Amino acid sequence: AIILVHWLLTVWGCMNFMLPLSYAWGNFSVLAVGIWAIVQRDSLDAITMFLTGLLLTVLTDIIHISIFYPSHDFLSDAMRFSIGMAIFSLLLKPVSCYLVYRMYRERGGE
Repeated sequence: AIILVHWLLTVWGCMNFMLPLSYAWGNFSVLAVGIWAIVQRDSLDAITMFLTGLLLTVLTDIIHISIFYPSHDFLSDAMRFSIGMAIFSLLLKPVSCYLVYRMYRERGGE
């Protein structure tokens, strides 16, 4: 569910080409690591990399949104929706990090 929600919000966030390609590459690569963590349920490395990637994308998302946020005069409805979904994804990432951390603990992490 975490990967599906963040995938959908990232797709909607990239819909208007307002954010650079590095936003899409960063988020989709972390989601790919998340799929790896799902497939290999006994791997502690996969869940650690997914958690680390989520934490790093929190920082990079803040930087991307703050640098590339357009001025109020140039905001269309599609741009508002796109940036709103990127911000919503950013706000959900700490919750996702907590849930992934719980999965890390269940797999035997300290």
